[in-house]
Amino acid sequence: MNDLKSILIKHGFSFKKQFGQNFISDTNLLKSIVSLSCIDSNSTVVEIGCGAGTLTREIANVAKKVFAFEIDEKLKCVLEETLAGYDNIEVIFKDFLKIRLDEFEKELGEYTVIANLPYYITTPLVMQLIEHSKKAKSLIIMVQEEVANRFAAKENTADYGAITANIALRASANVVKRVNRNMFFPVPNVDSAIVKIDFIDTNVKTLDEKTYKDVVRCAFLSRRKTLKNNLMTSFNLSAEQALQILSDCGFDERIRGEVLSPTQFARLADYVFTNKL
Repeated sequence: MNDLKSILIKHGFSFKKQFGQNFISDTNLLKSIVSLSCIDSNSTVVEIGCGAGTLTREIANVAKKVFAFEIDEKLKCVLEETLAGYDNIEVIFKDFLKIRLDEFEKELGEYTVIANLPYYITTPLVMQLIEHSKKAKSLIIMVQEEVANRFAAKENTADYGAITANIALRASANVVKRVNRNMFFPVPNVDSAIVKIDFIDTNVKTLDEKTYKDVVRCAFLSRRKTLKNNLMTSFNLSAEQALQILSDCGFDERIRGEVLSPTQFARLADYVFTNKL
């Protein structure tokens, strides 16, 4: 920690709240993140938010190539020092959310994403990769603990929500490590967790992904209301029509959206799509 602090002070770096900057310097934690990613000497890694480069170095010690994205150009001098001597790292000073993912992936084979993410970017970034990436095979991301719990939640739990069901279309998510807030500099207000999201051929099959997402959004429109009421509101249906849908799909008329599994959401979505509701 002292080494990292001294380097940041040396280059006159100041933390920017809008970027949610919290750096990791604990070597054991850094090595643990790399180990959990299951990368090896043949791996290409995309790191999002490389910060001061401490995790970048540990990744580069193992991986064949690292593309490290960083939004804060004030870290350029810091990274020139912390990443000196590594010829397998390419630092890209761009906002990853604003790049053309299809263009970036053209020259790549399969890759792994590793990131220590601030809250404001977490869900948009994960969904961008889930929905649009053709070559990412897994994401290993450090996020706020409550967000990690939502990503990996099971149906009929308090943490289960639309993001959980949407991830389930293309991937499986698991919390693989809890991380105390004191492992970061500066110390954030909450604890974190590492989530591993693996792109797999899931058993959640649907006729139309847009309809699936519309149905999921509908189900969580108001958690206090029944699925029947949310269907009526979202699809402009009568009570009789909503009850008929639930009956045809094999659901109880009093069921709430949060108890449906992703597979059950797919069944409901396919009914809505087929019947052009």
